[in-house]
Amino acid sequence: MHLPDGIIPLDQAVIYWIISLIAIGIFFFRLSKHPNQKDRRLILSAILAAATIVASSITIPSPFGIPMHFFIIPLVVIILGPFNGTLITFLSLIVQTLIGLGGFTVVGANVLVMGVVLPLATYACYKAFYKFNESLAIFLGTFLGILAATIAQIVVLIIADASDLQMLILTLLPFYLFIGIIEGFITNLIISFIRNLKGEILTLDKI
Repeated sequence: MHLPDGIIPLDQAVIYWIISLIAIGIFFFRLSKHPNQKDRRLILSAILAAATIVASSITIPSPFGIPMHFFIIPLVVIILGPFNGTLITFLSLIVQTLIGLGGFTVVGANVLVMGVVLPLATYACYKAFYKFNESLAIFLGTFLGILAATIAQIVVLIIADASDLQMLILTLLPFYLFIGIIEGFITNLIISFIRNLKGEILTLDKI
C-alpha cells in the first residue's frame, strides 16, 4: 500500500497530509490525559514502530503474482489503541520513504489509509466482537481493518484518477484479503505469546 510520488495530485496530497496530522494531534492530546503511562507507551511505540518498518519492508511472493507485505498495525492497535497506530504508521512511513519505499508527497495519503482507516476499523471491529470471543475479535479486527484500508486505497486512487475501479478491485482486493487472513492468524499468535510472557502490556489504556 505504499503509493509512489506523482500518483496523487498535489492538492489532494495536501488534504491527506492535513487529515493525517490532525489524527496525530489527537493521539498526543489523548496521550496527555494518561501521563502515568507516557514513558512506557513511548518505549513500546518505538519497539513496535521498528517492527512495523521491518515487517512492512519485507516483500513475500503471493499466489496473485504481486509481492505482499504485512502491516503489523492491527497488532499495534490491539495493544496500544487506534491513534497510537496512527503515530506508528506515520513514523514507519517516514523512515521507509527515506529508504525509497513510497513517496514523500503521498505520505499523508498512505497514513490516511494505513494509519487512520486501518486502525479505526480494526479497533471498532475488535471492540464489537470482543464480548463474544477474544480470538475471533482479534482475527476479525485484523481482517476487516485491512479490508477497510484496501477499500480506502481504492477510493483514494479513484479520486486521483490513477486507475479504473474494475482494475483496482481485481488487483488489490484478492491480494489484501489474502494478507488479512494470514495476518489475522499471526496477530492472534503474537497476542497469545505476549499474554503468556508479559501480560501487563495488554492492560495499557487504548489511545
